[in-house]
Amino acid sequence: MEYELLVDIETLRSRLHDPAWVVIDCRHSLANFAAGRAAYEEAHVPGAAFADVERDLSGEKTGRNGRHPLPDRADFAAFLGRIGADERSQIVAYDEGAGMFAARCWMLVRNLGHARVAILDGGFAAWERSGAPIERGVDRRARIARRFPIAEPLDVVVTANELLRDGDGAEFQPVDARAPERFRGEVEPIDPVAGHIPGAKNRPYGTNYRSDGHLRSPRELRAEFEALGEADRLVHYCGSGISAAANLFAATAAGLRGGRIYAGSWSEWCADPARPVERG
Repeated sequence: MEYELLVDIETLRSRLHDPAWVVIDCRHSLANFAAGRAAYEEAHVPGAAFADVERDLSGEKTGRNGRHPLPDRADFAAFLGRIGADERSQIVAYDEGAGMFAARCWMLVRNLGHARVAILDGGFAAWERSGAPIERGVDRRARIARRFPIAEPLDVVVTANELLRDGDGAEFQPVDARAPERFRGEVEPIDPVAGHIPGAKNRPYGTNYRSDGHLRSPRELRAEFEALGEADRLVHYCGSGISAAANLFAATAAGLRGGRIYAGSWSEWCADPARPVERG
């Protein structure tokens, strides 16, 4: 069986020794870049490799391409190959709980044309609560390096110029995954400009999850995303492209395929003062 969305704890437990399954720990803190590695070394799913969000799941920053630009596809494919993944692999990503960083990994794997990638439902917090086995320390496994192929992306990545050309909103409906107060431009703790892309609607990514970190039901999610607009018009973005992936994942899990994401997101958009800004 192939998994393209969610994997539950019992399923992953049963596949821990399956060489075709590659598990990736994506835990991270935007306030402390060293926190993810520290959490991994404290305890992780047995056999999981660690992906650094700033290094492995992001590309080179230019000052105008956002805080978490997409990594070069060849570079990310090389990372997956180094941890033992290839075209036959079932990849499972997880983070602490409610899937923001794991969703970024999920999106990047799909950006290489690989569909067999899923997120551990409930993340590491649920794994620990269940009493599932954990492993401590650094990764000392002698992993067999493989070649990970690059194929056509499975989701559409929209650029800032495409959004600009669609000034009247005929083709795209931007959906902002940030907190409401950041969307409205009342506060902006990270980026130099407050506000949002004109015409955008707000859907904070945290609303996709239950209080225990598990994804909400497809039926509930579908109704809420459909209320934002036609599925093939939605373009997900956030501050830097991380939580936007969580909205893309949730919409896909709700059965709304053909998702789009503006990966540069607000941090790229507001880096050019010529681009319009909306507040309120």
